[in-house]
Amino acid sequence: MRRRFAALAGLPAFLLLFVSSSAAISAQGLSDPFRPLKIDTPPVIDGVLDDAVWQQAPWETGFKTFTPDYGIDMADSTKVYYAYDRENLYFAYRCYDSRPDLIKTSITARDRIRSDDWICINLDTYNDHQSLFVFYTNPLGIQMDSRFSAGREDASADFVWYSAGQITEEGYTIEVKIPFKSIRFSYREPVIMGVIFERYISRLSQGGTYPALDPRHGPNFLTQTRPLIYENIEHNRLVEILPGVTYSAGSERSLTTGSMEALDNEPAASLTVKYGLTSRLTVDGTFNPDFSQVESDAGQVEFNQRFARFYSEKRPFFLEGREFFNFGAQGDGHFLGSVVHTRTIIDPKYGLKLTGNVGEGKSIAAIVTQDEYSTTLDTSDAAYNPDPADSYIFRYKHGLSQDSFVGGVFTMRDQGVVSNRVYGLDGIIRLDPSNQVSFHGFGSQDVNSASDLEMTGRALGFDYTYFTRDLMLNLILQDLSEDFNTETGYFTRTGVTRYQAGMLKMFYPASEFILRADVLVHSVHTRDHSSAMWERYHALDGRLMFGRSSMISAGYILRNEIFLGDRFDRNQLRIRANTQFTKRLFLNLSVLVGKKIRYQLNPYQGYGSDLSGAVVYQFTDHLSSSFSATHSDFFADGSSDSEFDVRIFRSRNTWQINKYLFLRAIIEYYTLRDFALDTTEKDLTTDLLASFTYIPGTVVHIGYGSLYNNLSWDSGTTSYVEADRFLEMRRGFFFKASYLWRF
Repeated sequence: MRRRFAALAGLPAFLLLFVSSSAAISAQGLSDPFRPLKIDTPPVIDGVLDDAVWQQAPWETGFKTFTPDYGIDMADSTKVYYAYDRENLYFAYRCYDSRPDLIKTSITARDRIRSDDWICINLDTYNDHQSLFVFYTNPLGIQMDSRFSAGREDASADFVWYSAGQITEEGYTIEVKIPFKSIRFSYREPVIMGVIFERYISRLSQGGTYPALDPRHGPNFLTQTRPLIYENIEHNRLVEILPGVTYSAGSERSLTTGSMEALDNEPAASLTVKYGLTSRLTVDGTFNPDFSQVESDAGQVEFNQRFARFYSEKRPFFLEGREFFNFGAQGDGHFLGSVVHTRTIIDPKYGLKLTGNVGEGKSIAAIVTQDEYSTTLDTSDAAYNPDPADSYIFRYKHGLSQDSFVGGVFTMRDQGVVSNRVYGLDGIIRLDPSNQVSFHGFGSQDVNSASDLEMTGRALGFDYTYFTRDLMLNLILQDLSEDFNTETGYFTRTGVTRYQAGMLKMFYPASEFILRADVLVHSVHTRDHSSAMWERYHALDGRLMFGRSSMISAGYILRNEIFLGDRFDRNQLRIRANTQFTKRLFLNLSVLVGKKIRYQLNPYQGYGSDLSGAVVYQFTDHLSSSFSATHSDFFADGSSDSEFDVRIFRSRNTWQINKYLFLRAIIEYYTLRDFALDTTEKDLTTDLLASFTYIPGTVVHIGYGSLYNNLSWDSGTTSYVEADRFLEMRRGFFFKASYLWRF
């Protein structure tokens, strides 16, 4: 206990050193602010720029690229207009294009436009360089939105805003309306926000901004926004009431009779309320919330895996304010993925949440829920705990100069006699435009009062990053003790200390074909605490970037891994490629071949491959289809006979009738052949959905799904046995409707 607190107590001195360094950075001068036109008559949001406001509003042009290179005039010019009234922000884009027939666009579901051409409005609504509201729109007005904070973008966010677009002979035009109620901002006179306007041209792999990004900062939008000034706006307190109803009817096969038996089919009603305490602070409450997901998680290979797979959050109540839980020294591939992963809250009876800004650069987020889910669904299991689980989560962040911050987090999950707590500090400190450090130090405590058992652990992290136009350097330190645990978060491994160094060198050849060439080098050394042994990971990759959003990379990984006290080889060759081959066709491929481990109580060395690929074809602007395939196999060293073979095939077909209504059919086929046990498991899943979304919250979904296995019922043994045909094991009908009342 004393050592853990000593480690955390050492953070403030470390922090003061870097805060003082950050304070020495010269403040970014106030660039000429954007001053939008104040209007009384709003434009009609139809994508046609014929309203009087756009004839009078100020506009900007001169977009410069930041990808694949910086500071180059975009291939075609862009004009962006801006205006406002007392209740809304208005923006309009006129995007010229010399080849309108090649503009990549579609009428698709919300948040599925990443491969299209698009424009984007990045709003720092507090003008404190800590976070962004991000609004994307494709040329036909289909929306995507996100929140950006602490170096990470969260695309699960959904805001209420309005957009429309159309293709013209000169390119395309877009209009956007963003209600002040839909964003959080500091209400004062005048209101000052920060903004960066953005455009992406898919076939050229070209992204640009206005104002232009400084290569010394790299692609860091937070420190490069320009002020946007609004005067005399109206602050109407936000009140949202979201009632919803769901009904599900399902059945599954009995384990004792082999017949289909109905499940509980009771309808349910839910109520969620959002109240704006101020323009920057909101409270959400929900009772008997509907946390059903419209689309099931895509299949992942989970056989012969060392740790559980990560599935992203999709449930509405948890989405607002999720970005506040991003912490310093958090990155892809880190052992500690998150200290707040709300999908650990399975089936809550109620929830209460407070999120927002409580002062200049000061933000908080708090969640309280009671979860009816128990640690295991099997009541015969010794670990079964019938008590509900209460979760308490609190986060505080204090902004410093530029995008620097320090923060603290506390989480607690209590379930009867067992409880888990996590607490600690984190932060990001920008030393200058190109240099940044980030850190975290968390402690955990697990208590079982019935057995008088207590365990404590720690999680420490430190990152240093240097990022400019042509070079990125990264130094990372991670340390997780064996007894570290978070019941509200996500982690892949404990009892490890990792030292990591990485370099990305970017070259810009004078070629119209190759837009950028990259060399990536990584070296990682990891100490496994339980065995006192070291793991190595050395990787060298080359990557080429082309037009049509195309990329190919190839490399070799020289590594080993410690598992249950033994060292195993994991040397592998990897290849990745993707391309928007034509306006209608997208291809993706990933290949990983080399050494593997059979993860079991008596692990052993082997080899094999992991392959995945996807094809997306857009038949028309309204109709699209995707097909993906995943394959994983394993061979023991010295053997040419496969021990297991996993294959997943998934087809997703969507008819987007208009921007609000779509019909979708998903078919997924999963097969696992375990040759060592001479067993074969085959699953076939169907998922049909009709979905109407007017705005986030006002929705109607009707779905039907089935699960089939390669089984048959043997009445003689009263058990299921493998069969050559499929037997429907589970089916379900799903209906959901909700309506967002906004006052």
